[in-house]
Amino acid sequence: MSSRSLPYSVQDVHYDNAKFRHRSPFKVITQALVTSRIRYSCGGCSIGKFLMLLMIVGLTYLVMHRSPDHSASNVLSNGVENGEHKYVKEGVSRIRRIWRKPPRLPPQLPPDEEGNFRSSPEEQRLYWVSRQQKVKEAFIHAWSGYRDYAMGYDELMPLSRRGTDGLGGLGATIIDSLDTAIIMGADEIVIEAMSWIENKLMERIEKKGQVNLFETTIRVLGGLLSAYHLSGGDNVTTGDIGIPMTLKGVKSDILLEIAKNLGDRLLSAFTSSPTPIPFSDVVLHDRSAHPAPDGLSSTSEVSTLQLEFNYLSKVSGDPKYGSEAMKVLEHFRTLPKVEGLVPIYISPHSGQFNGENIRLGSRGDSYYEYLIKVWIQQKNSGSHLNYLYEMYEEAMRGVRHLLVRRSIPKGLVFVGELPYGSNGAFSPKMDHLVCFLPGTLALGATKGITRKKAVERNLLTPEDLENLKLAEDLAKTCFEMYAVTSTGLAPEIAYFHVEGDSEGGLDGGNKSSEYIDDILIKHNDRHNLLRPETVESLFVLHRITEDPKYREWGWQIFEAFEKYTKADSGGYTSLDDVTVIPPRKRDKMETFFLGETLKYLYLLFGDEHVVPLDKFVFNTEAHPLPISWSKDSA
Repeated sequence: MSSRSLPYSVQDVHYDNAKFRHRSPFKVITQALVTSRIRYSCGGCSIGKFLMLLMIVGLTYLVMHRSPDHSASNVLSNGVENGEHKYVKEGVSRIRRIWRKPPRLPPQLPPDEEGNFRSSPEEQRLYWVSRQQKVKEAFIHAWSGYRDYAMGYDELMPLSRRGTDGLGGLGATIIDSLDTAIIMGADEIVIEAMSWIENKLMERIEKKGQVNLFETTIRVLGGLLSAYHLSGGDNVTTGDIGIPMTLKGVKSDILLEIAKNLGDRLLSAFTSSPTPIPFSDVVLHDRSAHPAPDGLSSTSEVSTLQLEFNYLSKVSGDPKYGSEAMKVLEHFRTLPKVEGLVPIYISPHSGQFNGENIRLGSRGDSYYEYLIKVWIQQKNSGSHLNYLYEMYEEAMRGVRHLLVRRSIPKGLVFVGELPYGSNGAFSPKMDHLVCFLPGTLALGATKGITRKKAVERNLLTPEDLENLKLAEDLAKTCFEMYAVTSTGLAPEIAYFHVEGDSEGGLDGGNKSSEYIDDILIKHNDRHNLLRPETVESLFVLHRITEDPKYREWGWQIFEAFEKYTKADSGGYTSLDDVTVIPPRKRDKMETFFLGETLKYLYLLFGDEHVVPLDKFVFNTEAHPLPISWSKDSA
């Protein structure tokens, strides 16, 4: 249901118009006299009162005194049963019919609320399928702009109608979009994307220069492996993924061949480093690697490679990929932490953390995400990886203790930062990136099954329940980061009003928001990049809690994207400032809008059996990879 309150009682929807309250003739007449004074201005003059009274008395006399021998009161009190009794009954009933109040009709639902009261599960399903179709149309529109103006480039610049390479020149939008198209059944796009991959991608990989290890792994390698699985590779069936198999135009063996070639080149980041921490950059054409200019790697980047490399080992039969990637997490296990929390930089030269900055936003976020997801992916392989789950639990306890606060005056729950470590000042800053956390917390609590099933099976610990409650509170906050702005779209970064903070004039622009004084948006943080983290969490929470409000919130976000970011020529734009209308547009469509944002919205509005969370784990770029690999674990 929508977060807005309904203008009537739900019981009115089931009101029976044939049922009326019994009222005596005397009460009817007196009520009519009283209401006539209120309703008609002529009742204020003596002539009006006289005429009204005369009409009522005359009508009453004619109806009730058709028989001179029997009054209505005598007949009713003595129970007389004769041939004229029926006339008295008719007289009374006529008065009741004349003076009774009109029936209360069921209220008409506003168009955007009608879906909340469908009379059957099937009507509810069809209602959300129609909204899901709108998301598919948006995906086709986004793809059409990319195909027409930027095919083969990494990203589309929708305003200038051209392409740009910012991710190494491997056609990242094509590969990021492929599994989305497969899930949506957008066969024409699947064919177009596969044609380019088959004819162009291998050549690009062999000739291109420097790429970022993290970005290339999550977008390109992850996208290839997910499409390989969803298109029938690894002996997958329709029953495993819940969608019709889209085999036309897809050659899964080619996808795997390219993935192995790319994986071999990316491995140089691990093998070139003197420690288990890989270098950040890879030169593809000569299979070499080197550190970033400052010599450091991001904590999140080096710890967000394992899902992809583990699955590549499984489908290729070569353990080297997963083995190298898992050494990173094994090394993290040995490092000192602050209640499970870690700084956002690490040195590949020393293998030690650098600095004290602790946050779950940029450079820190997906470290915590992959602790639980890698454990879920590999949980069928034995107990030797239980340390990952233990690290995750310790980290979430640290989050609750050190980073969670409430805003004032309305008490939104948010996750802040410790830029100078646990002994330094707390910062009430929360990146939009942190909105991955509600979904991760929910996934960690139930391991992908619904909360109802987890409760029935007695699987939830007190800590699981605490994490699930925190997940729902944070999801509310993430949604309000959208609702508080003039456009209904979230800023890249928000600050929260806490005790001792006196900054003013930094609200989101939506003066009707209940949380207008809780959320502060600084001028440099007001842009929106079409990010997926909030709708990702709404998708996961809807699957796990089955609460329809998460769908309604997702629909409101989608409508805002449609209203303010859609480019007529094709594609969608980022925004410079979400607090003003009309918002200034930024000439870029990120690959993750097609690969993540629209995919999660499509799945949010769809059937829970499509890419189920107890059979798949999504990498940090929303590419689903299978969990159950052994026959006895399916």
